[in-house]
Amino acid sequence: DIPCTVTLRGTEVPHASLPGRREQLLQCWQQASAMICVSDSLKQHAIRLGADATKFTVVGNGIDTNKFTVMDKTQARQQLGLPLDAKVLITVGGLVKRKGFHHVINCMPSLVQQGLDVHYLVVGGANAEGNYEPELRSLTEQLGLTHRVHFLGALPPAALKQPLSAADVFVLASANEGWANVILEAMACALPVVATDVGGNSEVVCKPELGLIVPLDDQTALQQALSQALQTQWQPELLTAYAKANHWDLRILQLQQLYQSLGVPSDPNSGAAP
Repeated sequence: DIPCTVTLRGTEVPHASLPGRREQLLQCWQQASAMICVSDSLKQHAIRLGADATKFTVVGNGIDTNKFTVMDKTQARQQLGLPLDAKVLITVGGLVKRKGFHHVINCMPSLVQQGLDVHYLVVGGANAEGNYEPELRSLTEQLGLTHRVHFLGALPPAALKQPLSAADVFVLASANEGWANVILEAMACALPVVATDVGGNSEVVCKPELGLIVPLDDQTALQQALSQALQTQWQPELLTAYAKANHWDLRILQLQQLYQSLGVPSDPNSGAAP
């Protein structure tokens, strides 16, 4: 009789297509006291699969704006050996195919032909889903971009503000997402975002002053959005203010209210059984 919650974070979308997995998901969700989704798109996905719509609360991921802060761009670029006057894109994520690094790399020749001195920072490493780095490096060589695409490897969260501050635009060309923390992390470092219209991306990048949303698997739209974003004068104060408005502390309050509605005591040291 202990209350139990289940949180949907994004991988439920591909998991639900696996044989037998949809039934397992629904059985788990049926037994839960409440369901938490990091985006409304995930909530709607679960309802379409057959979940109980009355159980859901949407609580997006948050941001620690003390950890993700803006560094001096010149200093950050010097530390990374980047040209000070270049146009710099960045993606942070696991080096797996669904994150779409290859789509960004394929856009770069067209951006260069437009006269943009564009560089691309690839931040991330292999994870449980696999390692797409060999394919990305091969593509980079085929397109003659080895001096423009920089593989920085996996970095701890405390170190991410350096490459983020060195960039001009954050891009997330992924095939699916729940609520991508990294979008808010980029905005906290004053970066506008270009992201695919999957999962909760459009719920995070929800205003034109925050960035651009493009259709999935539309290479032309992605290239045009990157070109536009790199040549737009964004307002960094609006980006950092939006990130602060999505601080983790606000998310914690939402979760506390949910747990209290389930009978969980507000004081974890009270000794009362939940």
